Amino acid sequence: MEKRCGSTLKLECSINNETINITVPASARLSDIVREELHLTGTKVSCGIGRCGACAVIMDGRLVNSCLVMAYQAKKSVIQTIEGVATEDGLDPIQQAFLDEGGFQCGYCTPGMIMAVKVLLTENPNPTDEEIVDRLSGNLCRCTGYAGIIRAVRQASNRVCTSIE
Repeated sequence: MEKRCGSTLKLECSINNETINITVPASARLSDIVREELHLTGTKVSCGIGRCGACAVIMDGRLVNSCLVMAYQAKKSVIQTIEGVATEDGLDPIQQAFLDEGGFQCGYCTPGMIMAVKVLLTENPNPTDEEIVDRLSGNLCRCTGYAGIIRAVRQASNRVCTSIE
């Protein structure tokens, strides 16, 4: 983590169902805390200015770019990173769909994509193609593997809808 001058704060929050109590610079980015303090390196940082979605995590049920969330904003929050998506029983249906459909190429954007799809399917288990494209518009795949990603979202949607019925 970049050394910063200034005040620190005691950050208490829940990350992947684990209570975290650490002292960090108040202006530290959540992405840096997750990756460097907690060693949850599945969350990637690419642009660092909230445009690419590689650092996306779920905070209090909302998709956020963790590079834009400061430590003080994360206090008392419930955060889920890509490491918290799979369960002891195996991969989340979204993760499995990305594997089945080749929803990744280099894989750098994949964690952020999966977090975005998780929020999308929680809010709308049966999205149209237009809704999928719209909701993933904040996540960039520099390899341009969007066809596989869209197929993966459709498959994950089918799995989610089947499990609801």
